[in-house]
Amino acid sequence: MAKRPNVDQELSAILNELWKLDVNRLKPGKDYTINLQGKADYVAQGSNSARDKANNPLFTYVNEDKLKSLPTYASFIKLLDNYEMSTGVAEKVTNDELEENNVFLNAILQTQVMKRAHGYLVSKGQSPSDVTQFKKQLFDLWFKLYHRDKSGGEDSCGFEHVFVGETKYGKEIMGLHNWVQFYLQEKLNFVDYKGYKAKDKDMPDANDHVINLQFSWKGLVKPMGSSFIGVSPEFEIALFTIIFLKSNERVTNAIVKVDEYLLEVVVCRHGRAIGTSYPKLLSSNNRDV
Repeated sequence: MAKRPNVDQELSAILNELWKLDVNRLKPGKDYTINLQGKADYVAQGSNSARDKANNPLFTYVNEDKLKSLPTYASFIKLLDNYEMSTGVAEKVTNDELEENNVFLNAILQTQVMKRAHGYLVSKGQSPSDVTQFKKQLFDLWFKLYHRDKSGGEDSCGFEHVFVGETKYGKEIMGLHNWVQFYLQEKLNFVDYKGYKAKDKDMPDANDHVINLQFSWKGLVKPMGSSFIGVSPEFEIALFTIIFLKSNERVTNAIVKVDEYLLEVVVCRHGRAIGTSYPKLLSSNNRDV
């Protein structure tokens, strides 16, 4: 019998608080619908061919009026075209883009999700109590540029990697763990969903808010990706920030139970900033785990 993973109860408790506060989370079957289709084949890392087990897009419908009317989504979407796709190409940040970062941070800091996350981090001595200082901390973690490819200029940041996606030497997809970006890229025919990844005993369904999946992006294959589906940008920023700040490890693998989902949340450091962060679904419908 497989050993049950050791769940971080304290971390699970605060993340469940944030889950309950996430009023901007979209509802499956109402605000969006997904079509999971077939189970993806195994593909080795670095391979750029994968059998397509999904003839249709992952997203059948998304209520775009909600994405445009909710301030955190609307300001988030404006950030998605601010980055060079390939590592090794130095980012040029304009004043307009800096202001877009500012508007997004202001928007998420207005939410109950981020207010609770801030209070929790202050109680743990991980964040300053002053909101302006906390905002600067968030900026440094997510938007401060750094070198991912040593050969070029400052070419990456946590936000770009996790939420937008980037490529390594134009040959391999890195990051792109956000459902809104996935949906918008799919709509433009840049993303081709290949199928879901799951154990036979724990097949996903269209109501799940976390999915492991395989896809190609602008011709490059991501053999195994994973993403929250439907959750708000503030929920993801809060969750990943808390896990990053609570650990000094270069790579943190936190096992948490959030709602009905047993997750391994992976957060990697790049110096003092976020290198990558994503959820891996271990199993769902585990209400008694």
